[in-house]
Amino acid sequence: MDADITRVEPVAGVISLIRPGQLLTDALGAEAAERWTIAVAETDGVFRVRLSPGVDVCELVATLRDQGHSASPNHVLVGQPLFFGGPASRPFPVDPVPAPGGSPGSGVTVAVADTGLAPHPWWRERTWFGEGRQETEVPDTDRDGLLDPQAGHGTFVTGLVLRAAPGARIRPLRVLDGRGLGDEAALLRVLGRLANDPPQVLNLSLGCHTFDDRPSPLVETALAGLSSTAVVACAGNTASTRPFWPAALPGVVAVGALDAAEQARAPFSAHGPWVDAWTRGEWLHSAFLRHGAFRGYAGWSGTSFAAAVVSGAIAAATGERTPKEAAAHVLDPTRNRRIPDLGVVVPTPR
Repeated sequence: MDADITRVEPVAGVISLIRPGQLLTDALGAEAAERWTIAVAETDGVFRVRLSPGVDVCELVATLRDQGHSASPNHVLVGQPLFFGGPASRPFPVDPVPAPGGSPGSGVTVAVADTGLAPHPWWRERTWFGEGRQETEVPDTDRDGLLDPQAGHGTFVTGLVLRAAPGARIRPLRVLDGRGLGDEAALLRVLGRLANDPPQVLNLSLGCHTFDDRPSPLVETALAGLSSTAVVACAGNTASTRPFWPAALPGVVAVGALDAAEQARAPFSAHGPWVDAWTRGEWLHSAFLRHGAFRGYAGWSGTSFAAAVVSGAIAAATGERTPKEAAAHVLDPTRNRRIPDLGVVVPTPR
């Protein structure tokens, strides 16, 4: 495991990944933690505190929360949980996929917080792509000649959103690197950027387990501030009922993955009463990078991609409806099929 990632288990069986020695908190929490602090950085009111060696960040977070402060370890986020049972699959090259039909008009804005976005024929000429070029994906960050393990994740997710909502405007936001790794601090920075210009839909094909199986109060507050945005997040590839955050937050549409036949839960998908929607997450085809054997298209599996399908469905249903009304429409059990013990099924674009 990387030196900047630590596995913690404050309660037996409750495992999570954090950035070692890093505390996220508010101004008063940073003041309360001053005696254990060696450095502080602040962005949009969120303080990232670097702690003195030997300080147990989980114990300190619990203490600060008992004192009424918002605090969290800097949890590591993953596009697919590489350290929790491995990704559902690696991408594999496929033949070209027909471009999404429909008019590429102004449409609804879907923010995709992910690995960035590569140029692609599906959107190269669209005005919104030029606006987001600073978030371009890098296929091989370590320059070893091999595609990074999760490079193309954001491009693949974007393609799935557009297959369901061809007129959507995509706002790519880089939170994850080519390994599919990011952290809570990076997500909070992105959410801070969105606060002044919120999208109609926010796709979060990423997440984590937390050290105490409770949501980060900082992320919860930041997402609650996007009150007009429909937030969609993947349920995780953990094959368990353990809550995966931010998907398990109230008000966030948590999406689990069905098998290729769309009849049963994909074996890798997380599940439980906190999962709101289900759609196919196995062997989906979408836009991808041009690198090595890949010629701009790939097949891939994971709850990350099921979430993208649902984000696209909500974007397509937003127009005369507000985003929250569109989400309720897409998840309406009287309109869509239900699978017993799972929930509402959102159709996959054909």
